[in-house]
Amino acid sequence: MNPVAPEDSVFEVAPRSFWQALRDLAISAIVVTAIALIVSFISAASAHAQGKPKGELRIGYQKSASLFVLQKAQGTLEKKLSPLGFGVKWVEFPAGPQLLEGLNVGAVDVGYVGEAPPIFAQAAGAKFVYFGHDPAAPRAEAILVTKDSPIRSVADLKGKKVALNKGSNVHYLLVKQLEKNGLKLSDIQPVYLAPADGRAAFESKNVDAWVIWDPFQAAAEKATGARVLADGAPDVVNNYQYYLGERGFVKKHPQVIDALFADSVEQGIWLKKNLRQAAELIAPLQGLPVDVVELALRRYEFNVKPITAAVAADQQQIADTFFALKLIPKPIKVSDAVVTAQP
Repeated sequence: MNPVAPEDSVFEVAPRSFWQALRDLAISAIVVTAIALIVSFISAASAHAQGKPKGELRIGYQKSASLFVLQKAQGTLEKKLSPLGFGVKWVEFPAGPQLLEGLNVGAVDVGYVGEAPPIFAQAAGAKFVYFGHDPAAPRAEAILVTKDSPIRSVADLKGKKVALNKGSNVHYLLVKQLEKNGLKLSDIQPVYLAPADGRAAFESKNVDAWVIWDPFQAAAEKATGARVLADGAPDVVNNYQYYLGERGFVKKHPQVIDALFADSVEQGIWLKKNLRQAAELIAPLQGLPVDVVELALRRYEFNVKPITAAVAADQQQIADTFFALKLIPKPIKVSDAVVTAQP
């Protein structure tokens, strides 16, 4: 018997067992790693799908749009749209014309403005549709005079300097009030000024009257004691506020529009029932005193509804008036920009 043979056997067999074990261990490690990577990928994909909305509603708004300011601050619309897989992006604009331009170039999907900006935008060829409106708010714009002014009626404005923002809602209010009192625009001296400049001219008495909308109207009343000479009531102007949108988005996502309407109605009802509390929330975001915001909120109604034929006809009347005044370059047909007009 060869005493070395067992040792030779050990050295011949052991290396094979060692490398086989090492190979098996490496294969196991690769399999485990692969499984871990797959699980990790699936988990990450799931988390990504849950965390990132499938769509986004981009809303154009102005600081003066109190209900949107409240909705943005409270995050209520985000909660409404979450089950639909939509997020919300709020895009602030300084005024209606800029908002309409943002809508036209695709920077936002929907917006909220007064009566005049859409008319000018449609005349300029902008692409948008009216898909909703808030109820009339005829007292939310007015012709103001100083508290010590001798002017007592609209008829007294004949020959006087009147400040206003050219081509705005109040331009139409002034025209209609003058007509009601037997005057034309040519019977006064219009001074076209933006709101801030208009207030400066008004307070310094460089103009005899100022035609303005809320919350600027409320601010002048509270700060200077300005007196309302005339507003849109009764039955002079409606002063609607409009919800506008990109036509394709509005038609493609009716559930998103329904959610926007539902949240706007709910928050509007809460706002009107809790005016002081709402004003306290909105005022710091608008940079205005609480009592000014509260006064302005009292004069607006917030109960969005689809556009009707009657509302579209009212907007058409404003458009025709602006064309007659040569404020827009061509006549327009408002119904061409209405997504649905119901009786």
